[in-house]
Amino acid sequence: MKQSLTQGLTQIQKLSPLHIQTIKLLEMTTLELEQRIKREIEENPVIDEVISTDEDGEESQSRDISLSEYGADDPTPSYKTRINNQGKDIRPEYVTISVKESFIDSLNKQLGYYDMDEKSLAIARFLIGMLDSGGYLRDDLSSLVDRISFRLNIDTNEKELEQILSVIQTFDPVGIGARNLQECLLLQLRARKVTPEQQNALSIIEDCFPEFEKMHYDKIKSKLSISQEDLKLAIDEIRKLNPTPGGQIDESYADRAQQIVPDFYLDCVDGNLELSMPRFSIPELRVNQRYADMLLKSSRTSAAGKEAAAFVKQKLDSAKWFIEAIKQRQNTLMNTVNAIIDYQRDYFMEGDITKLRPMVLKNIAEKTNLDISTISRVVSSKYIQTHFGIFKLNYFFSEGLITEDGIEVSTLVVKSFLIEAINKEDKSKPLTDDELVGVLGESGFKIARRTIAKYREQLNIPISRLRKQL
Repeated sequence: MKQSLTQGLTQIQKLSPLHIQTIKLLEMTTLELEQRIKREIEENPVIDEVISTDEDGEESQSRDISLSEYGADDPTPSYKTRINNQGKDIRPEYVTISVKESFIDSLNKQLGYYDMDEKSLAIARFLIGMLDSGGYLRDDLSSLVDRISFRLNIDTNEKELEQILSVIQTFDPVGIGARNLQECLLLQLRARKVTPEQQNALSIIEDCFPEFEKMHYDKIKSKLSISQEDLKLAIDEIRKLNPTPGGQIDESYADRAQQIVPDFYLDCVDGNLELSMPRFSIPELRVNQRYADMLLKSSRTSAAGKEAAAFVKQKLDSAKWFIEAIKQRQNTLMNTVNAIIDYQRDYFMEGDITKLRPMVLKNIAEKTNLDISTISRVVSSKYIQTHFGIFKLNYFFSEGLITEDGIEVSTLVVKSFLIEAINKEDKSKPLTDDELVGVLGESGFKIARRTIAKYREQLNIPISRLRKQL
C-alpha cells in the first residue's frame, strides 16, 4: 500500500472568550446576573464595583487601563474597562423570605410528645423520613421491614410497622402517612364531626371509591340508595378534603418563593409603548487601579515584571471580556424584546389576546439578524411586566391556525376560546371533545377533534367525564 502526505486548508469556527461569555450571560435572569456579577467581583481582583461622586456631585471617571503603558505586548484591540449602568433610582431591596419548617420537621416535633421506646421511636423517624412531598408513604410495609433491618439493624414486622404508622397518622395535618388517596380521604373524614353528609361521604370513599374516581354518580346513588341531593352534599363534603396534606405546611412558602423579578418593564404612555430594563441590578464596574500600579512597579525588574505583567494581563482580559459581554447582553436583550413588541404591537397596546399574532423564533431572528438559538436563550427564562400582567417571554410565541375566513390566528387565541367554552359549559353535562369541535366551529375555528384533545391536554383540562359536577 502506498502512503503519502497531503496538505489542505480547512476553516474551523472557534468561539472567542467574549462570545462564550455573552452566551452564558444571555441565559441568565436579572437576579442570576446580579449574583454572577457579585461572584466575578469576588473572584477577579482587577474588577471593582464603584459608586462614587466627585466634588461637583457628578460621577468620577476612572482612567482606562492599557497594558501598553507598562511595556506589555497586547495585540488585542483596546476595550473600555469601565461600564456604568447604574440608574439614579434608589437600589430596591428584595423581600427577605424566612423558610418555614418542613412537614417532616413538624412531624418529628410531634413525635417527641409521644412516649415510645427507643426501637419504636427509631422506626417512627424512619417512616416519617420515607414520606413523599405530599405526605404519602408510597413504599409497602413488607419492603420497609427489610429496609429497616438493613439500615437501622432493627428486627421488625409488618404488624409492628402498621401500629407505629397508625400513630403517625394521628399527627397534624390530618391525612398524613396515608398509603393512597383513598386512605388519605378516609383519615380526614373519620376525624370530622359526625353529620349525615359526613357519613354519606365516608360510605362513598369506603364502598364506592372506584365509582367516585370515575365520577359514575348514578352507580353510587344506586349502590348506596341515596338521593341526588344527598349525593351532592356528600360530594361537597369530600371536595373540602386535602388530597396532599404534606404540602399544607410548605404551601404558603412555596407560593412566595416563586415570586419573580421582571427582566423588562413595558408601559403604555400616551398611546406609546415604552420598554425599559431594571438598571439597579447592573453596577458600575471598572479596573482596580491598585493592581495596575502594582504592575507598573513590578515591571521595572525583568523576571518578576514579566510574571506580574502576565498575571495582571490575564485578569485584565477577563475583566474586559466580562464588562463587554454585559454590554452586549443588554443590547441583545433590548433588541430582541423591542422586536417582539413591534411584531405584537396591537396585542401589547390593549392586552387583548385575540390580537396576538402567530409568532415563531424565526420571525424575531429575521427582524434582529440574530441566530434562532440566541433568540431562544433570550426568551427561555425572562419575564416582562406589562400594564396588563407579568408574562414569560416565550408565552408570546405560538404557531398559527387558519380560520374559516382565511385569517391566520395564534393557537393561543384558539386555546382561550376553548377555555371560555369549557368554563361556560353545563357542569352536570360537560362538553365532549366532539361537541367542543362544534362550539369552536361556531366561532370560526375549523379544528379537528384530535387537535381539541391536544390543546385540552396542554391546558391540563381533564376529559368531559372527569369535569362532571352535581
